[in-house]
Amino acid sequence: MAGREPNNHPHFIFHNSAHSEHFTSPSKGGGGSPIPDRDRIEHGVALLSKLQQLTPVLNDAAEQQRLAGADEGFGLQIEFESFPDVELAFESLARERSGIELRNVRHDDNKTFATVFVPDGKLQFFEKLITAYLDESEDKKSGPAHSKLLNAISEIRAATIQALWTDSPETMPTADDEHLWWEVWLPTRGDRQGTVNQFREMAEGLNFRIAPGELYFPERSVLLVYGSVGQMKRSMMTLNSIAELRRAKETAEFFDNLAPDEQPQWVDELNARLSIPEDGADVPYVCLFDTGVNNGHPLLQDSIADADKHSIEPAWGVDDTEGHGTEMAGLALLGNLTDILVTNTPVVVSHRLESVKLIPEDGANGGDPQLHGYLTSEAVDRPSITAPHRKRVYSMAITARDNRDRGRPSAWSATIDRLAYDADEQGETPKLFVVSAGNIKDPNAWMEYPQSNTSDGIHDPAQAWNALTVGAMTNMVRITEADAQHYTPIAEVGGLSPFSTTSQTWQSHWPLKPDVVFEGGNAARDGLGAAWMSSLSLLTTHFNPTERMFTTSNATSAASALCAQMAAQLMARYPELWPESVRGLIVHSAQWTDAMKRMFLPTRGKPAKAQTTALVRHCGFGQPSLDRAMWSADNSLTIICEEFLNPFKREKGKEPQLRDMKLHRLPWPLQELEALGETPVEMRVTLSYFIEPNPSARGVASRYRYESHGLRFDVKRPLESEADFRARINAAARDDEERVNRNDNDPSWLIGKKNRHKGSLHSDRWKGSAAELASRGAIAVYPSLGWWKTRPALERYNQRVRYSLIVSISAPDIDVDLYTPIANQIGVPVIIE
Repeated sequence: MAGREPNNHPHFIFHNSAHSEHFTSPSKGGGGSPIPDRDRIEHGVALLSKLQQLTPVLNDAAEQQRLAGADEGFGLQIEFESFPDVELAFESLARERSGIELRNVRHDDNKTFATVFVPDGKLQFFEKLITAYLDESEDKKSGPAHSKLLNAISEIRAATIQALWTDSPETMPTADDEHLWWEVWLPTRGDRQGTVNQFREMAEGLNFRIAPGELYFPERSVLLVYGSVGQMKRSMMTLNSIAELRRAKETAEFFDNLAPDEQPQWVDELNARLSIPEDGADVPYVCLFDTGVNNGHPLLQDSIADADKHSIEPAWGVDDTEGHGTEMAGLALLGNLTDILVTNTPVVVSHRLESVKLIPEDGANGGDPQLHGYLTSEAVDRPSITAPHRKRVYSMAITARDNRDRGRPSAWSATIDRLAYDADEQGETPKLFVVSAGNIKDPNAWMEYPQSNTSDGIHDPAQAWNALTVGAMTNMVRITEADAQHYTPIAEVGGLSPFSTTSQTWQSHWPLKPDVVFEGGNAARDGLGAAWMSSLSLLTTHFNPTERMFTTSNATSAASALCAQMAAQLMARYPELWPESVRGLIVHSAQWTDAMKRMFLPTRGKPAKAQTTALVRHCGFGQPSLDRAMWSADNSLTIICEEFLNPFKREKGKEPQLRDMKLHRLPWPLQELEALGETPVEMRVTLSYFIEPNPSARGVASRYRYESHGLRFDVKRPLESEADFRARINAAARDDEERVNRNDNDPSWLIGKKNRHKGSLHSDRWKGSAAELASRGAIAVYPSLGWWKTRPALERYNQRVRYSLIVSISAPDIDVDLYTPIANQIGVPVIIE
């Protein structure tokens, strides 16, 4: 299989959010108003007296902690307050080596407040500062020693609960009997898990309710606890262990339980800061295949015109009498309403909506897949006739009831593959489909979490190769219903949602599904059973606004609507991107949470490739991020290449043969990477393309195979010449054709060549040293077998195919600019062979 020059150069799209500004930061002192001189003796003596009054308080606090059995962390939190209109040089208050830690900084009423943890025996550090300030012999040219710091301080006192409150002041609870969910931010000095465990023990001793799971950040761990202000004040030891306190965000239950006459006030407030493109604007559309959409809802009325509401059967009408379609519309347009109702910032929407009523009023999810394949094809035609040139993402949260296909293509899933590939136009105008994976609806199954996720397979038609199949994860663990104190959430923060189906029970040759997971809510359980709850769900638009404005939604339906929203946002930001690239970018931006890894990967050592594959079959490639998909930081970058390839050829009198491979030379910044030496870096590669389906039950590895063609990628290895790399790729292509299974796996890949090349979307991560990455400067994309080659009578072997190749490198632990050298290097076209 020979390499050949392409007819045109690829697109390279670079996203870079880094920029430089010249500014002075007042947060370190010196950037605000000048610090006035003080009467040295009067001010110094006053500060020293305030400090000395804290000595017995610190001793008592340390003694209480010892008596309580604490092993370490003895000390007291002290609050420093600045004079009005004077910036406090708060960074000078910390001495990390001595254990004196700056916990938080707040600005209120033109003053600065800094809370500092002072270990037992370390108060003398501040005493020495003040003593030196009072000593004239310590004077410097600028005046008394440490005057920049001490002249700004007006008060020194033991920190109270107010000193820990870093949320907006108006949200601060005041009455001791007020109960609320607290966001507790713990410091991460020393043993992080030990700090978390110790706080949990103290909180349980004070009768707090503790939500399961934690969030981890470089210098903080975050937990949720429920209790009163009085409980929080009761223990000095507990307060001393906390860096910050905030009020936990509202859940959907709060808005869902608002009286119907109160809900319009929230809608009006949101509408006042909502900006939606006008009808007729050249923007992407999310086309919902569901139960219809009621655009009389105030939050939807400007986003979907009457002319953009369609139905498969005119007798069904176009309005939503079931509610599901309008729920999906709210999520696809605005996301989880809870997130934006609790803010007061402008909300700018970049896309609009279309609707096709796919099922009648009395229709249930599922039904005959052959019929639904036909109806789905009809649903694509309706809006295409009305507005043929719009950019669309098709979103469907309707699936069959059962999972009996176990990855095998059905008439319904094959129809989606055919529509996505656009077989009528020979793949020239493909379409992006976002499909929900299907749900586990039985509360008894939720009690078996996560085994129930493993055993319940993805539902038809979500096995479609070309669709972006969406499962559900959850960050929702806070139960706020008044009568649900005995319930606990089933999934932990960041875990797989109890509702989500998986492909773990599929035969290994079928695609890795779901592709990604989005927020789909959680369920709760007690000793008797499991239940769905509003507080563990997403908030969206109710189909009957005369009755109420809000309702809740969950599971993979809600997750797929959020995915469609992200796809539309990417299409609006990069209108020239192919659907294959949008699909690839969403997958490429996805990451597994710590909870997902804990569920399916070993806690120690490198996971086996089979374990990583099991993780993908449960959680896809993780939870996507719009920010990661749109931008690259200085120490990471993303390259997108959209290209064509002719996979097969046929010479007269011969059988079709493999034809093209493409060798992409990667413009790595060799000097920068080699200078980093053994520094760990990561390269991620995602290859996205659409296949033309040929469904039958005649063998997945036979000449009657389902896919028209396959594509593969591989990366040049260190010390491997370009000629050797080409030879290895040619051998790999022949092996695939002859079904020879060689042990040719590169151990540095996370999933590996054997497991990643399933379906029509392949993504994998390589981890190694920067120096080794510098020598991996080429990626090959080459064809694999398909029915276009093995069924020559159908005369499809001369077709040209499209693909999107996305490559990123990142060095998250270092501060080095990888972007600029590459941006400079590609000032001239990059040659591809």
